[in-house]
Amino acid sequence: MTRASALPPPHDLEQFRTLLLEERHRFTRKMLEAGGYAVSNPHDVALSPVSQLAVKSGIAATSFVRLAKAMGFNGFSDMQKVFRAPLQRAAPATLEERIRHSRGEQVVPDPDDLIALTKSFSLANMASLDHLVERVDNLPLAETVDSILAARVVYVIGVDRSFAAASYLSYALNRAGVQSVQILGLGSALEDHAAVMAPDDLLIAISFPPYADDTVSVTRSVRQRGNPIIAITDSPVSPITERCAHLLTIEDAEFHGFRSVSALMTVVQALMMGIAYRKRHLEGGIDLDQINA
Repeated sequence: MTRASALPPPHDLEQFRTLLLEERHRFTRKMLEAGGYAVSNPHDVALSPVSQLAVKSGIAATSFVRLAKAMGFNGFSDMQKVFRAPLQRAAPATLEERIRHSRGEQVVPDPDDLIALTKSFSLANMASLDHLVERVDNLPLAETVDSILAARVVYVIGVDRSFAAASYLSYALNRAGVQSVQILGLGSALEDHAAVMAPDDLLIAISFPPYADDTVSVTRSVRQRGNPIIAITDSPVSPITERCAHLLTIEDAEFHGFRSVSALMTVVQALMMGIAYRKRHLEGGIDLDQINA
């Protein structure tokens, strides 16, 4: 996106978010990652120099600068004004801030002290779940269950950090009587496995930063063929969310390079419980205690 083609710069965070979503095709993947981080962490953007923001986010400073210019701003500091004091007072605490302020800064003074390490990581997980409880009303859980039950076959993809959740979800779906295929790529490319999807099949894609290239490419090809997609990820501008049928945004804590999966697995298991109860209501004869999921 060049400055010549840039839209007028947004005046507040809501306009910023809208522009990022509606004009996402104008931005590079790195710009979208920077934008997603900015929307999820407005206090950091408001109060941090771009060099410090790069360290906190793990995203290059140039990506924030390029995003700002693509948005129509003169530079990062100009964009930063959108995130300043009014937003700082009005925005709810982010997950990172909850961990830092509500639970205390989680540090590991002695890596050999596994008891202290476990306590710190447990507190981070508790913060993730508290954060989920506060915003679960905004997740389209019932609609997601409807779409899963309406599909002929449910395909599930999640690699790297998301592999465990994808494996559990595929297993649990089959245990609940919903035909599911986990896309693993064994013996051929992952996209080849997804290419056999019928028109009434559904893809559930799970991916979190750094977004796995395999998941992004499979989701793109499935989207191009017109199959519905349920995206489980961290941000509305994640590379797997474009034109998805339903989006479940989940924020889990990251603790010294290890991403918690507490909130993610809680949502996945809640979906499975909803599916099992719905099937028992519609079909009868299902013994929930025998699902063993």
